[in-house]
This record gives sequence, structure tokens and C-alpha cells, in this order.
Amino acid sequence: MIFQLLRLSIEITDRDFDAIYPETIQRIASRHWSPVTISKSASAFLVPRAGARVLDIGSGAGKFCMVGAATTRGHFTGVEHRLRLVELATNLSSRYDLQNVNYIHANITSIDFRDYDAFYFFNSFYENISVHHRIDDSVTMDVQTYEEHSMDMVQQLSRLPLGARLATYSSPQTVVPGTFRLVDSLFYGSLNLWEKVF
Repeated sequence: MIFQLLRLSIEITDRDFDAIYPETIQRIASRHWSPVTISKSASAFLVPRAGARVLDIGSGAGKFCMVGAATTRGHFTGVEHRLRLVELATNLSSRYDLQNVNYIHANITSIDFRDYDAFYFFNSFYENISVHHRIDDSVTMDVQTYEEHSMDMVQQLSRLPLGARLATYSSPQTVVPGTFRLVDSLFYGSLNLWEKVF
């Protein structure tokens, strides 16, 4: 029902969407998963044409990818280093017949950004520097990892072709190379939309 409403552009609340998750995931949803309104707006920008390939950098439980897959004609890939979240997102996407989405269990540094047209980033590296914002203790977190992942992201984005799109939500601009131009800023500056111009 949730995804039918999304496909029909009928507004749904985050509480309604998050009800598809187990209670343990619902409890941390407001802190770690993108709101439906943010996901819809970002996805609309990231998919200017049918078949655009979007990478969610740190996809967690897959909420952004599922909303994007239901509301656009793009293909969404989430990369996440917690296997249990990849399995959860994969199972939910299959249960709700979302065919234009998949998830990869991997470290973001092993992904070649050139395989994608557009990118979504909800400050997924922040866990490394804030003990109060961690999902769980299943993976090692530290400042060095934060710096390495941030640097890798900047380098990978810098190598992309002109026209590549990026949406950042509640994220520092330091992860956006100077080769990207800010196209729009929404939701009081929390969602920023970028395009590579040189």
C-alpha cells in the first residue's frame, strides 16, 4: 500500500513508511534514514531521464533507494557495509516488488563511481566521529576512517564526467569538489543539489 501511494504521488508520513521495518530499525529511523519528502525531492533531481543510475553512498536500511525506485524511472543502488541492513533492504525491496533497485554489501572505497550517473549522500561517514550517532557496534568506527572515506569520495566525484549529479542531505560541503556547482538548496539548506560543470 505504501508504495502504491508513492507511485500515485500521494503524500505519506515517515511513520507510515517506517512501519515496514522491524521495531529496532524504526526506533532509529528519524536519525539515520532520510525522510520521505527529502528522498522524493532528491530522487526527482537525480533522475532527469529514465534509466539514470543512482548510487546511495551508505544506504543503511534502504529507505532512500526504495522511495526513489517507487517515484522515478531511475535505477537505484545502495552500498552499505552492514550485511544485516543490506539483507533487510534487499528483502523488503523484493517483497514490495521494487525491481529498479539493488544493494551491495561493500566498503564505499571499493565502488567505482564512474559506473553511476548520480549520487546521494546523507553524511553516512559521520558515525565515525560521533559515538551518539552510531547505528550499532558491528563495524569499526574511528576518525581515520571518516577522513579516508571523505577523501575517497571527493576524489571519485572529481573524476566524474560533466553533468554528473549529486544530492547531499545534512552533509558538510567539504565532501563536494569545487568542480560541482550548487543548482538548488531546499528544506532550509539541508538538501543541496549539485551538478558537475568542469
